[in-house]
Amino acid sequence: MPITKQFRKTILQRAESDAEFRRHMLTEAVNELIGGDLNAGKSILRDYINATITFEGLANKLKKSSKSVHRMLGPRGNPRAENILEIIKLLQTHERVTLQVKVKRAA
Repeated sequence: MPITKQFRKTILQRAESDAEFRRHMLTEAVNELIGGDLNAGKSILRDYINATITFEGLANKLKKSSKSVHRMLGPRGNPRAENILEIIKLLQTHERVTLQVKVKRAA
């Protein structure tokens, strides 16, 4: 089921005003990436970036063009591990958090 524009707008508005929600968005994006769902992870990252640092701001920090960052995180983008990890590092700094991997045994 596609996400409606109204739903996306609601998510972005909440992220702009709720720091805990933003941290959960960033955490969920990384969890999806680690779990192997690249499309879901990139989608959540795009929403997070749009609500916080913006693609232009992120591109400036990465010393890349905004268009390049958009393509990387787009639905058909396939970012190299080096790029995605650099993006995650910058987003953690922006959010003033440090994400950690924890071992959880499968049921």
